[in-house]
Amino acid sequence: MARILIVDDARFMRITLTNILRKADHEIVGEAENGLEAIQLFRELNPDLVTMDITMPEMNGLDAVKEIRREFNDAKIIMCSAMGQQKMVVDAIEAGAKDFIVKPFDESQVIDSVSRVLR
Repeated sequence: MARILIVDDARFMRITLTNILRKADHEIVGEAENGLEAIQLFRELNPDLVTMDITMPEMNGLDAVKEIRREFNDAKIIMCSAMGQQKMVVDAIEAGAKDFIVKPFDESQVIDSVSRVLR
């Protein structure tokens, strides 16, 4: 069981991920709506894993990944992106994300990605 922080500006997406991850026996320790909140919550909660949306207000996921990885070199972050954002996915991996999952979420893909990153 991992302690997971979910970051997405869409409440519906956070709920969807929460349901998928809880079914797989993971604990959701926090939720953030943008990159700034994500960084703050990461510092407070020190989760085992973060799911990070790319496109968000105030601070996007790429900048948040860079900032979190600067402070916490071993942070495990999975980017979440809509289809057609391959360039952003590449940028995310270069920024330090460990994997990415595509929206709309496929339950088995989410679980596989989380298991792979936590290994």
